[in-house]
Amino acid sequence: MSQDSKVKTTESSPPGPSKTRKGLPVLDPSGDYYYWWLNTMVFPVMYNLIIVVCRACFPDLQHSYLVAWFVLDYMSDLMYLLDIGVRFHTGFLEQGILVVDKGMIASRYVRTWSFLLDLASLVPTDAAYVRLGPHIPTLRLNRFLRVPRLFEAFDRTETRTAYPNAFRIAKLMLYIFVVIHWNSCLYFALSRYLGFGRDAWVYPDPAQPGFERLRRQYLYSFYFSTLILTTVGDTPLPAREEEYLFMVGDFLLAVMGFATIMGSMSSVIYNMNTADAAFYPDHALVKKYMKLQHVNRRLERRVIDWYQHLQINKKMTNEVAILQHLPERLRAEVAVSVHLSTLSRVQIFQNCEASLLEELVLKLQPQTYSPGEYVCRKGDIGREMYIIREGQLAVVADDGVTQYAVLGAGLYFGEISIINIKGNMSGNRRTANIKSLGYSDLFCLSKEDLREVLSEYPQAQAVMEEKGREILLKMNKLDVNAEAAEIALQEATESRLKGLDQQLDDLQTKFARLLAELESSALKIAYRIERLEWQTREWPMPEDVAEADDEAEPGEGTSKDGEGKAGQEGSSGIE
Repeated sequence: MSQDSKVKTTESSPPGPSKTRKGLPVLDPSGDYYYWWLNTMVFPVMYNLIIVVCRACFPDLQHSYLVAWFVLDYMSDLMYLLDIGVRFHTGFLEQGILVVDKGMIASRYVRTWSFLLDLASLVPTDAAYVRLGPHIPTLRLNRFLRVPRLFEAFDRTETRTAYPNAFRIAKLMLYIFVVIHWNSCLYFALSRYLGFGRDAWVYPDPAQPGFERLRRQYLYSFYFSTLILTTVGDTPLPAREEEYLFMVGDFLLAVMGFATIMGSMSSVIYNMNTADAAFYPDHALVKKYMKLQHVNRRLERRVIDWYQHLQINKKMTNEVAILQHLPERLRAEVAVSVHLSTLSRVQIFQNCEASLLEELVLKLQPQTYSPGEYVCRKGDIGREMYIIREGQLAVVADDGVTQYAVLGAGLYFGEISIINIKGNMSGNRRTANIKSLGYSDLFCLSKEDLREVLSEYPQAQAVMEEKGREILLKMNKLDVNAEAAEIALQEATESRLKGLDQQLDDLQTKFARLLAELESSALKIAYRIERLEWQTREWPMPEDVAEADDEAEPGEGTSKDGEGKAGQEGSSGIE
């Protein structure tokens, strides 16, 4: 058996139940357990990045807490070792399917650069403590090789958090702190190498009161490094070549850091503006249009208040554009989770198929109305129905002041006008004036969208028409006689259509028969002609015709001989 067949057999055959119970589970790289483990690995990596350099440059810090450092060092090493074990139990996607075979996972992991870096970060360089002494933390610098794990954790958190822009800013501030921290440690180490207090640039002599304390040493170095890297404060002039080189390196690092900070902040601001533009309509263009067209102040104020209401209350009117990049099924699930409860309140949509409601949910268009704005007026043509999501609307008289009723959240209106119900005395005209009392959020469902969806669900269409008929009966707006007449007319029309279909089928049958008879007659005639031709060949030829043929034969032979000679001459010429 070949190696490929062995692999296929291993993948297809389910693992034994005993191994499944005893072995460690395989983690999904996009799952929660793997995500939280990455966040846990942030602490040992950050510990080595910050503390090891600080201990190497500040000897008092290393000597004062030696036991604590050993404990924390080997705890971080244990976390590094556990992380390698997690890597051996983290699946990967192959053709879109999570691979859980541990042999394949291990074989893939050991062939990557990550495995080599993980091994190098755990090389026991601490063994040199036996020969060099325990006060050389620079032996643990190979632990920095696990930094890619930190970047991976930050990337996962950025994609999962609800505030990615705030996280980017926090991550940038952390990077700035680490750079300044490293620079302050190098500054103190350089001062110790050149000699404390030798000039104004290096760290002051610890013999001076207050400068011998560890906290003061670190804060002074951190402050001095911040002044250099931000170039916002006066620093003493360097006096030695080493000091000049350090300052030049810091200035170059400051320029690069300033460019990085500006680029990152610009990216964050651009992303925030892009998100706002995607969620909320751009009011700048509308304001400019109204200014150019000299729209009156009152109407302009209403438009600005409407935009301000959307912005302050975080309301969206373009949900379809926001969700357009999602797959159709996933977009339907999101829309169902948000709006299905609202749609199911409508009486004519109750007890409908779940798939029908999912289709209708995708067709809902959110709309927001300002105080005093009419949603519809009496006599208007009804092309859509409305479902009140939030706010209050009033049914008012023609004067716009007298209120007959107040509609609140969860109610709906206009549903009868979008369903063609026979016998509807109001037709598809609005029968009342609906005005928004405050800011009202509505869902709009157009007649075209409903018709498009119902074309795939004829049974649901019949159920809806029946429910609409019951509602019209309760409202005394259903003309039963007209309905019966329309039904009779429709039945007569359908009967005539069936008769026409039957006649068309009969004509097609007759036409097919005629074609078959025509083909049969053509075959018979061709057969008879062929028989006649064979019979005429056996007849004796007349004498005058035979003499004419004999006279024509010599000429034909001559012409043929001439043609032969011409052909020979042509061939010899070509040769």
